[in-house]
Amino acid sequence: MTTFILMLIVFVLGYLAIAMEEPIKVDKAASALLLGVVIWVVYIFGLPGILNLGFSPSWEHFLKSSDLAAFKHKYEGVSLIAQMKYFITDHEVVSHLGNLAQILFFLLGAMTIVETVDQHEGFRVITDRIKTTNKVKLLWTVATITFFLSGVLDNMTTTIVMIALLRKLIDDKKSRWFFASMIVIAANAGGAFTPIGDVTTIMLWIGGQITALDIMGMVFLPSIVSLVIPLAVVSIYLKGHVEKPAVDTSDSFKTSPRERMLMLAIGIGGLIFVPVFKELTDLPPYMGMLFSLGVIWVATEFIHKNGTLEDRRKFTVVGILKRVDIPTILFYLGILSAVAALESAGHLQVMAEYFDKHMHNIYLINGAIGLLSSIVDNVPLTAAAMGMYPIMTHTLVAASSEPAFMQHFVQNGAFWELLAYAAGTGGSILIIGSAAGVVAMALEKIDFIWYMKKIAWLALLGYIAGIATYYVQNEFIFHH
Repeated sequence: MTTFILMLIVFVLGYLAIAMEEPIKVDKAASALLLGVVIWVVYIFGLPGILNLGFSPSWEHFLKSSDLAAFKHKYEGVSLIAQMKYFITDHEVVSHLGNLAQILFFLLGAMTIVETVDQHEGFRVITDRIKTTNKVKLLWTVATITFFLSGVLDNMTTTIVMIALLRKLIDDKKSRWFFASMIVIAANAGGAFTPIGDVTTIMLWIGGQITALDIMGMVFLPSIVSLVIPLAVVSIYLKGHVEKPAVDTSDSFKTSPRERMLMLAIGIGGLIFVPVFKELTDLPPYMGMLFSLGVIWVATEFIHKNGTLEDRRKFTVVGILKRVDIPTILFYLGILSAVAALESAGHLQVMAEYFDKHMHNIYLINGAIGLLSSIVDNVPLTAAAMGMYPIMTHTLVAASSEPAFMQHFVQNGAFWELLAYAAGTGGSILIIGSAAGVVAMALEKIDFIWYMKKIAWLALLGYIAGIATYYVQNEFIFHH
């Protein structure tokens, strides 16, 4: 039990180091990488004390697996400690690395595509049409574009695209921080109401807990409310105009209007193609993203094949890759690796069982999961929630001792719909609570404490209002 608790202490200390990046003057990527490794070291050194507690569903599943049987057959008479180490090194680490790699390559591909479009001034096609400098009007415009774009792409990719746009619209750093933070809220809200807008909705969709039309119908209004409430509050006190950045005339490499439009079309088209690719092939989304990156790479090679060496370095993906923010990728690797260790050891399972035992109310359980998703990544939280309850059939509901409660767990039941909303939008409450927030923090160097003071309460207000909207909609309108 001591090492089980020690893992939590290490996580909290690492989390504090990330949050206190500015005061301690250590880049959050470094803190995250150390956290991601140290927590696994504590785990492997405390194996018997942790796994014998019986909290880890992964270990229980592994004990019954053919992998362990093959290992025992190969190494006859192997000790329980050796089996546990094999479970960590050859099973858990490899399995979680596969999941992490999918996210990281997806992120790398999306960031490179957006950087390529930006380098070709493709976003000018959009920014030149946004004429207003009024802060309130601009905020509503940017947030609306983000919300609907996030539903089509996903919240992480949309945030990357919209922050690239912001840099063309706003010069002042603190103003850009504020707008970027509101983009995080808008992107997470927009991602929650479609089956492809967020990793958690993708998980629930693929798992069979929800269907595409149902999630769009039932979660759209709560998602809208979770964005409109913060926007309305901000509109009361936000005054003045933004200052647009000066156009850099010193750069001799300028693109033609045709090139800008072409690269914007290929870039946005490539990003939109990712969910289509997944639907057509059933292959992971990162493969679609890498395919789109390959297409835009080939396009830049052809467009600039007759250009000077300096021209090619500036505009082809080979040169653009050097501009991609690698510390973001490493930060994400570290923080997700740490959460994976907590998931493997059973910390998240303990939390899920506690919720079920002490709350036993779908609104309270999902509300708490959403709040926790601002601290812990929403993917393993959603996985833990999916593991808490099976998908019920109407026959099983009728045969259960609590039919009124268990009916929420049929396909398209209220529990799954609200889980998609809560896990998707709850992450906005803290800057590192969602993929969109992590990306925004990395790209704009947003300070964790600043976000907590200025934005967290707005996101929390919208989050609670969205849950209340779903409650009214579910209990009094649809009786669902």
